[in-house]
Amino acid sequence: MLSIIIPCLNEADNIADALNALAPLRVRGVEVIVVDGGSSDATVSQARPLADQVITATRGRAMQMNAGAAQAHGDVLLFLHADCRLPERADGLITDGMNRAHKTWGRFDVALTGTSAMLGKVATLMNWRSRLTGVSTGDQGLFVTRTLFEAAGRFPQIPLMEDVAITKSLKRYGAPLNLRHRMTVSGRRWEKHGVLRTILLMWRLRLQYWLGADPGKLARIYTPHVPNKL
Repeated sequence: MLSIIIPCLNEADNIADALNALAPLRVRGVEVIVVDGGSSDATVSQARPLADQVITATRGRAMQMNAGAAQAHGDVLLFLHADCRLPERADGLITDGMNRAHKTWGRFDVALTGTSAMLGKVATLMNWRSRLTGVSTGDQGLFVTRTLFEAAGRFPQIPLMEDVAITKSLKRYGAPLNLRHRMTVSGRRWEKHGVLRTILLMWRLRLQYWLGADPGKLARIYTPHVPNKL
């Protein structure tokens, strides 16, 4: 069984569309859990009729995703952002791919939606970087068996880079399954603040993280650029 866990905060503009897109998977037995971080808008009320569970947790993606995993019934956990859309029949792609390749975790390639011509290049670089390094970011639909998720120590409770941190732990148990099927990701973050500016910001933050910077300090730099994101 596959459980999809969606951490969200003030996503009333997106959560219904996100959950409606998952309706065909729910018909096939996929569990969908929304974990709200204390939204001040209608996120929770919109999500409740469209998900199997809607729970509230301490704000922060790591804490919310861990809380959702604790409530999930699936053997495989998939962590999905509210502004991301999975490829068609993603459940089968995951289970078949993991079985064939004997993998216990992985992610999808991405395609960014938006008007800027640069977004296609950004997506290509994201996919290439992920294949080269084995590191998956939150926009790539990280999926992992429950057993491995627990063995890797779950998401570290840090305010930023929790996705990078857990994939570093997961890599100790084996390489990821890199599915070439593309999930679509909203380019709103890049377009709102400038594509090149956002790229440089993310490169800077990741470099500082790898050099040992405090994730709390990095989060204070990141948050003003994406105030509606966790």
